Amino acid sequence: MDVDSGIISKMTTNVGRVSEKQDVDAAIGSDGLTAVNPGPTESGHIHPAADIGGAAVLLNVGERIGLLPHLSEGAVVSAKFLAQTLDLPESSLVEYLQALTCAGLAECVSETRGLYRASSCFEEMLHSIGYVSWTLNANRPFVEHAREFFVSRSEARARYHRDGHQIAITSQWMGAEDFYPEARRAIFAAQPKRFVDLGAGSARLLIEVLLEFPKSTGVALDISAKACQAAHDAAQRVGVTDRLEVVERSIESVASDPGILEGADVIHGGFVFHDMLPHDEPTFDRVLHNSAEALAKTHGRMMVTDAAPFVQNPRERTFSAAVSFLHHFFMGRRLLSEEEWSGKFRSNGFTAIECTRLAFPTGRLFTAIKS
Repeated sequence: MDVDSGIISKMTTNVGRVSEKQDVDAAIGSDGLTAVNPGPTESGHIHPAADIGGAAVLLNVGERIGLLPHLSEGAVVSAKFLAQTLDLPESSLVEYLQALTCAGLAECVSETRGLYRASSCFEEMLHSIGYVSWTLNANRPFVEHAREFFVSRSEARARYHRDGHQIAITSQWMGAEDFYPEARRAIFAAQPKRFVDLGAGSARLLIEVLLEFPKSTGVALDISAKACQAAHDAAQRVGVTDRLEVVERSIESVASDPGILEGADVIHGGFVFHDMLPHDEPTFDRVLHNSAEALAKTHGRMMVTDAAPFVQNPRERTFSAAVSFLHHFFMGRRLLSEEEWSGKFRSNGFTAIECTRLAFPTGRLFTAIKS
């Protein structure tokens, strides 16, 4: 028996009639086998679950050792450079890169010089495994300690917390195709002069806006010191530090101190507002209200990306159920439906609300203005 592409193939030694030794020698391949019956994969069957599972473990290893940011389609990188940069043995990195190459996720440009680059399917597969990695890695404490949550949610919530880095990186993998593009399109269409991103993380989206509109300025607000430092570093690399203000504060602080919203004509919040519900709904409302007041002065708009709970259409229902259950049961969060979001915007001063359903199952982009 041999395992090939995750599928067990049966091998046989009785293929055709072999009567002479030279015929036997000719029939036997380099591995000593007379013949191998093609398994389902070789005969045209594709097993995406097996491919995604294999890619998930390989690419998550690469993320943990810090290699993935150096590997992108078109960019050639050497194992020697990676060894020096990551402070890891070059021989180990070569083994890993060879595994990626065998998996079709990387290409060897020069074996003698140890040069590699990502394959054409690298980004697509990274996007696919983002869903698996978010559900099982970013939410690992909930899965591993599920019994404790079922016995006492309040005690388990106080004890077990998700890894913020895993949330950020897996969300980036999922969102690269399924929610960032739509938010980017809508923001670019608004041609912001001053863009405020609430819960900006490493300010990736905001920096793209600044690069697209050279006269624009922006504010990146995030509670994480690590994320704020990453935003500073990213802005410095592309030369926009003079137009980007990074503020290390919580989104809740905007309720009592809305100064950072002054002059904004686009205010964005990506998957951050639900963290205030249901325990701090008055603060949630005040942030929306202060945003509406600031945008009324510039005739601007607010854009909020968030998840709708337990969506029932066939395309979204499975992943939506997982997202909704994780947020409600394990985190104690309340996700708002499309109708509830519309009501919240209107009750806090906005007069026109538009909802866009994203490729990301359960994702919604709300655009609100105060006329």
